[in-house]
Amino acid sequence: MNPDQVASALDGATAYISTGLGSGVGWGDYSDWGVTAVYGEDSGLVAVAIDAMDGPLVRLRDVELIARVPSEVRADIYGLALKEGASVRVNWSGDPEVAAWGISMGAALELGLSPEGYTERRDRVITHALLVGPELARDPYTSEPVIRWSDVRHRAPNSGAWPVKAEQVRPRWDWTPLEGIGPLRFDMNSEQVAAVLNEVPAARHGRYPFGQPWEGFGTWMLHHDRFDATGVTAHYTSGFGAPPTLGAVTVHGRTGPQIDFEGIRLIGMAVSAVDTALIQYIEEREMGLVVGCSGDLGPDGLNMYVRATRAGDTVVSEARFCQEGWEDHG
Repeated sequence: MNPDQVASALDGATAYISTGLGSGVGWGDYSDWGVTAVYGEDSGLVAVAIDAMDGPLVRLRDVELIARVPSEVRADIYGLALKEGASVRVNWSGDPEVAAWGISMGAALELGLSPEGYTERRDRVITHALLVGPELARDPYTSEPVIRWSDVRHRAPNSGAWPVKAEQVRPRWDWTPLEGIGPLRFDMNSEQVAAVLNEVPAARHGRYPFGQPWEGFGTWMLHHDRFDATGVTAHYTSGFGAPPTLGAVTVHGRTGPQIDFEGIRLIGMAVSAVDTALIQYIEEREMGLVVGCSGDLGPDGLNMYVRATRAGDTVVSEARFCQEGWEDHG
């Protein structure tokens, strides 16, 4: 199917977010349907992503795939695969993937409505799926053109287990808003960050500049270093002729050090509990509340944002701490 045929099949749906539609390789997000369509070389449909919250309820044989508890879907898929002699593997996110059926499962944070009618984060994830044709089934997420729509190469791969460190074995770090966290200070270079953590990065992510005048040509630009032993990711800012300097730190929810904010434990906790405590603290002091595009919450002016990270069927809290002006860097 081409994009026009897909839109017609979806009752004239409009792709509100799109890249390259009608010009060959591209994709379109039909948000009213909770569906993303990915197109190949001749604008032919090669993959469909079904959203966890808004997508249609897709069934494979008798297995409901969407908006369910991931471990339950995993058990059903393994049971069906055993009956049909299909091979199941684990994909990059730790979820089941079956080439014979062209499915790759995943999970996303569940959202709901508060008693006041506001969107709020729940403490669990629910399933979504990527459905592909046979030409992409061997490795959907690293195949063109899916990789242009969702490039997961810089994300930490998961083996299918999400162990969470106990509170008592986590070190405790202090946080000085806009200046630093634990032993890390904003504006450190990447060598200083690695030295103070006494750890070699488990993974690095960056890019080559695209030739904009303010970036220059050819010099690789470091975006972030992931330190698995410490449980943090260091995010850097860099530009033409300037080395990367530390601009933000994400403390991992499952493994990172514990951080307190005014008696509120921020790391490895139930996300709904942290959100409730933060909102109460902010309301009592008539402070501003900042809400990020992913629903991350933080007190206005402190550049700290509580995030949610998956821990199997549930989520736990993590947080990103940023220097002043970091929001301008994404």
